[in-house]
Amino acid sequence: MYISYGLASLLFLITIRESLCFLILILCENITLSNDDSIIQVKELKKTFLASGGNRIQAVDGISFDVKRREIFGLLGPNGAGKSTTIGMLTTSVIITGGRALIAGIDVAADPIGVKKEIAVVPQGVNLDRSLTARENLIFHAKYFGIDRVEREKRAQDLLELMALSNRASDYPPAFSGGMARRLQIARALMHNPRILFLDEATTGLDPQSRLMIWHKIRDLNASGQTIFLTTHHMEEADQLCDRVAIMDHGKILSMGTPAELKEMIPHGNVVEVKVSQHHEELPGWLKDEVKGLERVESEDNTLRLFLARPEEAMIKVIETIRNHDVNLESIQLHP
Repeated sequence: MYISYGLASLLFLITIRESLCFLILILCENITLSNDDSIIQVKELKKTFLASGGNRIQAVDGISFDVKRREIFGLLGPNGAGKSTTIGMLTTSVIITGGRALIAGIDVAADPIGVKKEIAVVPQGVNLDRSLTARENLIFHAKYFGIDRVEREKRAQDLLELMALSNRASDYPPAFSGGMARRLQIARALMHNPRILFLDEATTGLDPQSRLMIWHKIRDLNASGQTIFLTTHHMEEADQLCDRVAIMDHGKILSMGTPAELKEMIPHGNVVEVKVSQHHEELPGWLKDEVKGLERVESEDNTLRLFLARPEEAMIKVIETIRNHDVNLESIQLHP
């Protein structure tokens, strides 16, 4: 009996020790990603889709970055670059294939419900309830998050005013312009007071006046302390709004920094250096034909130097041209 008790005690101690070791490993892993100033932390994030015929598509290929609290962070790249898939993984709507992402310290894969409480997403398309008024769209969203009646009424009024929609509170979404509908979507997303607002191509399809209005509202939100993560394929938009920008294509981040840092890399104001996986003799000609403002191309092995009148505006077109000709782009940088 004494031996059995001693054996049980020993097994108990071993179990406790193993549990503590496991806990320490988890804590150490968290420490490696810990950063008091970062509200989003992404490490080697991957997404692979299975296509017809069993082929695998690497939509996001091992990207790493962090987003600081109260900043506007932008993913810039052409359509199909992997921007929306990245947002999908960070906001739990797309299952992560590999790597890790933390939102406000919460592991996206391990606790998606916890993540959803901290975020809000405004998708590319309009997804308002057409049968509800503008105010009702906001209030219904707040009910979903368990916000009490008095508070949700107050928040709805405040956000309608913030988005310059208070005079349209009783109108239905079908009567709204594209810009008004997008502002209402942003107001609805903010009803539960999220720590991070995700905007996927927030100004796509809007007229210039509506786009400027959305920019103004995004700046106002950020000035009040809101962290914003946005995607765009407009270089001007990233330059005007973002504190930091990551340029993305074919699922990879090609370059990252503040708009000022990217511009400082080209003191002469006209050179983009492109590195591709292998030499293509036709590539300089393709670029000259398709990229507006390209004055000269210098080519050496797998590297091309593009002399452009306005490189900050032409970078997305450069990326699109390279990928449209099935050339694998490894990096793109601004250089003197």
